[in-house]
Amino acid sequence: MTEVVWTGGAVSDRSAVILCPNPGPMTLEGTNTWVLHSTSTDEVIVVDPGPLDEEHLTAIENYVEQIGARVALTLVTHGHFDHDEGVPLWVERTGSPVRGAGRGESFEDGDRISSGDIDLRVLVTPGHTKDSVSFAWDEERLLLTGDTVLGRGTSIVAHPDGNLTSYLASLEALYAAASEGGSLLAPGHGPATTDAAAVIDFYRKHRAERLEQVRAALKDSDPDTEDLAQAIVELVYADVSKDVWPAAKATVQAQLEYLELQR
Repeated sequence: MTEVVWTGGAVSDRSAVILCPNPGPMTLEGTNTWVLHSTSTDEVIVVDPGPLDEEHLTAIENYVEQIGARVALTLVTHGHFDHDEGVPLWVERTGSPVRGAGRGESFEDGDRISSGDIDLRVLVTPGHTKDSVSFAWDEERLLLTGDTVLGRGTSIVAHPDGNLTSYLASLEALYAAASEGGSLLAPGHGPATTDAAAVIDFYRKHRAERLEQVRAALKDSDPDTEDLAQAIVELVYADVSKDVWPAAKATVQAQLEYLELQR
């Protein structure tokens, strides 16, 4: 897998990523805002304006101005604040219509979103959150995955809003899309990579491995433990920083719910 870019401009002739300066345990280097450029009309679609950070919103506007374009549409992959908190100010500044995270018309799987020579295919990919969506730009071989698949590390299933059954199905849908042609992974956090299918396949295998670890931990745990999910986190996620244990606990809760449904 080849890392392409983290920040600061073009990833391909018609796509660029602007990195928000909001690094952290959950956001990695920061939130990626994707700018998709229609060269036939000099319009752009902006995906995930990010949190309420005026410096970042200005950086997006400056890039759009630099390429001589205007914002035709803004898309939001899901409703977590680090992706959409800045939307109201962004709309005030640009006048852009918005879709996603409960704004505007809801998405249906397979919807087409077009602007000039941009033609995106909507992939409804719940699991990380109920409202998570991804976008495939087949002509550019670009797969925008929000937080469903990250550029490095793994994503969480944010129980109770997230659901592991849905998440596993979403990984299958994304793997199929990547195999069909969306070969460049354009994630909400972390680097873009040139082999989206390989990253998504790693995610599928990792989730299966974690589920087996949780099953084993359950066998060794006292079912009357006051906080069973936390006890399993301390066993199964001992290899990750304690900074992300709260997120790991949410994922364990989703895993426990999934295993209960499989019984």
